[in-house]
Amino acid sequence: MGILSKIFTWWDGATIGTSLWSSRHGEHVGTDAQGNKYYRSKNDKTRTTEGWERRWVIYAGANDASNVPAEWHGWLHHSYDGVPESHLPAPRIWEVDYTPNATGTATAYRPQGALERGGRRAAATGDYEAWSPDA
Repeated sequence: MGILSKIFTWWDGATIGTSLWSSRHGEHVGTDAQGNKYYRSKNDKTRTTEGWERRWVIYAGANDASNVPAEWHGWLHHSYDGVPESHLPAPRIWEVDYTPNATGTATAYRPQGALERGGRRAAATGDYEAWSPDA
């Protein structure tokens, strides 16, 4: 299913057409820690109507915008011209590694009382009074 999935599926990485277009019209400028590859347009013909160069990302794995680190997000949206490595502050000891958005997956956070955890929650204490239409 390898080559067929690359031809027809866009949600799990780039299709063959996107890869060919990127190699022909794009200049690879960098890769982040997750393996996402970042490109910009090679020539002025592929500029946007506002006059900016086109910038795009080819995801390593599922196409999920939350997989783009903050520094590359800024570059994609023209916050600065240079590649992000030149704009990164020194890492702090309290910073944790990036984790992708888990919403909608089996690893998503499920609070106490969520239906996926059985739908049971602690009984309300005296600070809660249920609304009644007759009251």
